Amino acid sequence: MADRKQALLIFTKPPIPGIVKTRMTTEYGGFLTMEQAAQFYRCCFYDICEMSMQALSELQAINDEAVAADPSVDKITYDFYCSTTPAKSLDDVRALFDVIGPWPMEVNLLVDMGHTFDEHFNDAFSQLFEMGYESIVSIGGDVPTMPKGHLIQAFQWLEYFQSIGKPGFVQAPCQECGTSLVGFSYNTPIDHTGIYYNMEGRPALDGYVEKLQEADIPSAYFDPVADIDEVADLGHSISCMKAIREAAKFQPLFVPRRTLAWVEFMGIQVSTPPNENHDPRDYLDGEVEQAEPTPEDLQRIAKGMQAMLDANAATNAYERSKY
Repeated sequence: MADRKQALLIFTKPPIPGIVKTRMTTEYGGFLTMEQAAQFYRCCFYDICEMSMQALSELQAINDEAVAADPSVDKITYDFYCSTTPAKSLDDVRALFDVIGPWPMEVNLLVDMGHTFDEHFNDAFSQLFEMGYESIVSIGGDVPTMPKGHLIQAFQWLEYFQSIGKPGFVQAPCQECGTSLVGFSYNTPIDHTGIYYNMEGRPALDGYVEKLQEADIPSAYFDPVADIDEVADLGHSISCMKAIREAAKFQPLFVPRRTLAWVEFMGIQVSTPPNENHDPRDYLDGEVEQAEPTPEDLQRIAKGMQAMLDANAATNAYERSKY
């Protein structure tokens, strides 16, 4: 039996007006004030932290039960971290947690450093690996529809890859070819260099895939989760959050209640422009008279059907020949 530890890492900024979610403000073509944008991010961040702690607590309970049933099973500790920059933001982030505490888990804070986002990402991961953490799963503070199951399964997949001797990688895309979740282990031969800061126009998701292929790293993929940077992102997420709240009456889903409460307090309504595209389907209801097929039409259809049958027969014969 060995004692091991894994970390959930959230990258964040203090929710200060003019610092977070500025692309949704009136100054940049949106409809929120700088203060409202900061309020939104604060609610979103709190929901993400609560959801993350629930996921870690469930993982901890699973491991505790396994250890109780079999003392030879490795004991794993799951810890919660937030990373921010610059160093002067540390007190603001600490106060962010303290103002609505206590929290169900210890809140650990980091300061990530670098000249590019890639370097900040690498620095935070390196700090945790140097502390002895075996695997890290990271998300942002602006993904209120992140399923709790994504985090649980991400750690489980990294554990599985370690168990087969092939340190792996986990990721979920965002809505714009980037990522909403990224994770890997201390001995996975990968980092974030060249992913988010590149001059070739290559999407971050494609950048990770290239690294995976070059180093033959096994990976797990999860359904896309939208982050919220633009007004359109907010509209999409509001509709999704309402659907999550409704489905949570029957499914074990995490509801981002703070973010939804803020949306409803603000009276934000999601709307789409009328769909004026004419999709003619009258013929389905028999309202449009259809011309009778000619003998040439029937012959052409028969030949096409026969070609399909011949192709299927050839494929089935080939498949049988392999066994």
